[in-house]
Amino acid sequence: MTDRSPSEFWAQRQGLRSRPLAEAPAPDLRQERCSWTSPGSAQEPVAMKSNEFPTRTLYASRYCSDDRRRTDVFELLANSSGARRGRLHTGHGIVETPAFMPVGTAASVKAMDPGIVEELGARQIVCNTYHLYLRPGHRLIRELGGLHRFMGWSGSILTDSGGYQVFSHRSLLQLSDEGALFRSHIDGSRHLLTPELSVEIQRDLGSDIAMVLDECPPYPCSEEQAQSAVARTTDWAWRSKAAFEALAESGNESQFLFAIVQGSVYRNERLRSLEDLLKLDLPGYAIGGLSVGEPPELMLRTLEWLVPEMAVSKPRYLMGVGRPIDILESVARGVDLFDCVLPTRLGRNGAAYTLEGRLNIKNSRFKRDEAPLEPFCDCSTCQRFSRAYLRHLFMSKEILAAILLTTHNLFFYLRLMKRVRAAIEEGCFSRFYEDLVPRLAEPHGN
Repeated sequence: MTDRSPSEFWAQRQGLRSRPLAEAPAPDLRQERCSWTSPGSAQEPVAMKSNEFPTRTLYASRYCSDDRRRTDVFELLANSSGARRGRLHTGHGIVETPAFMPVGTAASVKAMDPGIVEELGARQIVCNTYHLYLRPGHRLIRELGGLHRFMGWSGSILTDSGGYQVFSHRSLLQLSDEGALFRSHIDGSRHLLTPELSVEIQRDLGSDIAMVLDECPPYPCSEEQAQSAVARTTDWAWRSKAAFEALAESGNESQFLFAIVQGSVYRNERLRSLEDLLKLDLPGYAIGGLSVGEPPELMLRTLEWLVPEMAVSKPRYLMGVGRPIDILESVARGVDLFDCVLPTRLGRNGAAYTLEGRLNIKNSRFKRDEAPLEPFCDCSTCQRFSRAYLRHLFMSKEILAAILLTTHNLFFYLRLMKRVRAAIEEGCFSRFYEDLVPRLAEPHGN
């Protein structure tokens, strides 16, 4: 049985989302309909199927006008019902995509040892420029050997530009074309974050992927507000690229700069932002300004008309997303990279993701429950501990509760991405999607 075409696949999407759980086939974790095997090694190419697109591997170079192999950043290996299977090449290793990146805000994935995060399968994490600039400071981190050495992480690191935090922390004092003037949430000191400073900070941190400074408008906002944010984001992106190239001689030649598409939920503004930013010819493009309060259906509708206009040969990064169902839906629309604080934040607050929905371990029904969080889960938490024990730890405010629940949640996310990649490779992503969407979309009422 061959995978259906994207048009046939999307024709049934709305019906699938509304189909009752009882009518949907549950994926058997012991013997699944496709093998969902782990991806091949980074050195071995994934076998292409005759009905797959593209028929050749596509590459995105650091600057695509220069197609030398030594600057290759992204390989697109396979496509199944619109979902893409690729590889992102960074200075600290290969990231198999689609990929989820755990968030290490202050150079730490909360409640987790970096070695365990790597053992769980993460190859790239996201760190926060805003927070590391304020404490302990980018220059100190540079003096101590860079962010990788500072936090003991051997994989790839993506740093955001700090703009979203300036706007979301309610610390913004003044926004101008020059930059964003804000007050530190730590000591009240005033700082002006410019595109040039943001690039300088990320250069000193030594991340593998840096992001341009952007203006993220709130939701809801008027079309005029979105238009203004797009214009400023484009101007700041050009300034970021100029600053990035000016600092190229300072080392870390393997660092890449990604642009961020803005425009809120307005189609004309989104497409104008993308068109303007594509002229920068950067090696990757992110979608910002979504998952900021708009309904999930509106976010997905925005992706449906935006993503097809993005460069095929470059990685697509959806910032701050999200729930497992949102990730699966976005993969189906051609997105490659994701990050979100949900698996760690929910773990610290007593919640765990499973294929049967989200569990609230504080619930009294788990007081005598000897079952693991999720049957057939191979994570160390589920292999060793019961729901009753986890509930006891959380109710006793033991730090171990946050560690064990976060371990399971990250494993759940990373296992999901591993199976997504395998389904795309085998050309049966639509069947995988059909099996999983009704289960991931189950109301989280428990």
